[in-house]
Amino acid sequence: MAAWGFNTIGWAQEVVVRDDCQAERHVMHRHSRNWTFEEYQWADMPYCHLLPFAETHQWEVETRYPEVFSQAFEDWCDYVARDQCARMADDPKLIGYFYVDCPSWAHAPKWNPKGPWFDPESLKTESGRAELARTARRYYRTTHDAIRRYDANHLIFGDRYEGKALVPDEVLLAAAPYIDALSFQYFDAPGRICSDFERWHKLTGKPVLLADACAPGRKPENYGPMIKALRELPCCIGWHVCGAYLCNRCRKYGFRDERNEAIEPLATLATQANRETLDWLKTIRRNEERPRA
Repeated sequence: MAAWGFNTIGWAQEVVVRDDCQAERHVMHRHSRNWTFEEYQWADMPYCHLLPFAETHQWEVETRYPEVFSQAFEDWCDYVARDQCARMADDPKLIGYFYVDCPSWAHAPKWNPKGPWFDPESLKTESGRAELARTARRYYRTTHDAIRRYDANHLIFGDRYEGKALVPDEVLLAAAPYIDALSFQYFDAPGRICSDFERWHKLTGKPVLLADACAPGRKPENYGPMIKALRELPCCIGWHVCGAYLCNRCRKYGFRDERNEAIEPLATLATQANRETLDWLKTIRRNEERPRA
């Protein structure tokens, strides 16, 4: 990864089992386990880590939504933070923590039998929006406080929202006091992504991370224009590329194939764009360090 110009491990899990995307209803969609502290050390790169506070991912079809006002939820969050954050609290390689991958606050794919956590129709009423805001505040305060009991050193990125679905302002505003940056999955053209990032930044005052996205259309030639547009957006602090590193038979996309050989031209074009971005950043730093007349 370093040879390709990447500087961060954004997420270490990979989808390994899922139903056909065209299926009317999904019965299972699962990822590999998360990495351990030791595995991050072996990789010897900066990294972000997902904390399993809740299973409200838009692709998760097997568990119910949590009762965030219960003592049980508070106890669970404390356990997760005690078990994982306490171990990582002093690790200089750790950048920060994610929670849920595309939470279904007010949306869900049509193939997910659970449906959304909150009915979008209820958000047309003042009482519905108030209940959503109350629930979101409790959720983000509880998760934040659990982390900070064991780790005061690292960033909190919170949930990775689905940028192409309904993300209610009430959720983002509820999260803002308890996170350091907004995070989004967003598979689209850079123009639309940048426009929405500016809007969400203006709404919350938070910087924005593109935490999960591929080059538009998964076309290697779109990688360079994508990263160029993002790096020139002041509120955007980075892009975690959806790959994956290894192309398995479930996702069917990646940077290396089953023979562990680089998949071209993606690897070469991504390397060129990443190195150009690093040079661009070095130029900015040199200009900032020059003494002013």
